[in-house]
Amino acid sequence: MNAPVKIETTLKDWETDQEVRWCPGCGDYAILKAVQRTLPQLGADPSNTVFISGIGCSSRFPYYMETYGFHTIHGRAPALATGVKLANPDLDIWLVTGDGDGLSIGGNHMLHVLRRNVDMQIMLFNNEIYGLTKGQSSPTSRVGTKSPSSPIGSVDYPANPCAFALGAGARFVARGFDVSKKLPEVLKAAHGHRGAAFIEIFQNCIVYNKDVFHDFAAPKGVEDSQLWLEDGQPMLFGSEKTGGMKGLKLNTNTLGFEVVDVAANAVGEPDWQAAGVRVHNVKDKMVAHLLSELVFGEFPMPMGVLYDDPAPTFGEAVSAEREQASAGKEANLAKLLATGQTWTVDGTAQDPV
Repeated sequence: MNAPVKIETTLKDWETDQEVRWCPGCGDYAILKAVQRTLPQLGADPSNTVFISGIGCSSRFPYYMETYGFHTIHGRAPALATGVKLANPDLDIWLVTGDGDGLSIGGNHMLHVLRRNVDMQIMLFNNEIYGLTKGQSSPTSRVGTKSPSSPIGSVDYPANPCAFALGAGARFVARGFDVSKKLPEVLKAAHGHRGAAFIEIFQNCIVYNKDVFHDFAAPKGVEDSQLWLEDGQPMLFGSEKTGGMKGLKLNTNTLGFEVVDVAANAVGEPDWQAAGVRVHNVKDKMVAHLLSELVFGEFPMPMGVLYDDPAPTFGEAVSAEREQASAGKEANLAKLLATGQTWTVDGTAQDPV
């Protein structure tokens, strides 16, 4: 794979002439703009970029990006994206899917693209509902969710996208939400990772699951409800305005996190070391698992990069295998066809008596 050549573009260079058609107020609009603003900052080249999607509201995404795109079939976008990447390793692949598309019928394909570590960015829009097919409960819908398919309330325990990704062997796992100003930074981190980069993006479905993430994604009170992770920095949240600074401490007896109060030191700065607050290490997979499983309400919602530990990619392994298999061999189709069990028909043979 050749190093990509960075070029200068603007947001307008990534906008198509297509009318963007989502429900008014849908979180997909904000995600679209975040991506279109991020790509110029990455120096991305539209002629070298491909957006691939499955089926669902999120899967309209390729129509609205002024680059190459492929709107595929339900749940199979990871398989198609894998083929595109192997056919041309130099392409920059962005996979767009939803909680229904990616974790129900597409759960099998999502598992394999992650465990194989195919080099691409995977954006899973999680609105905890089937939006396109009129509001049925999805794999991520919470217990008690009332919908056309669960009129009394869903009894299914919801899937956890980040925990699923980690369990499948993903080497990069992150979280963000649609209207967050920090979402572009998460996208940049994912793009900088060599391999399968999985990003769960909480997305408000204004029609069928309105404000389901309001407790931690509302404009006010985010200091207490969100924990933005940064490699090498303490896991701090809260503020003096909301009752004081807090942090996450790892209890070595229970191997679980607990919330601790963080007092100020003599110069008025948070004395997080005295409180035993954990410093985030993006290469610590055990901590990433613990963070992905934290129950919101008891804990803030972890955001940002949970895990980032690169490993050799599937494409690199396939390329090496091809080189090994072809080493010292002549590319001669005619010779190949004439090798093995072959015979010549000369027209002189007689029928048996």
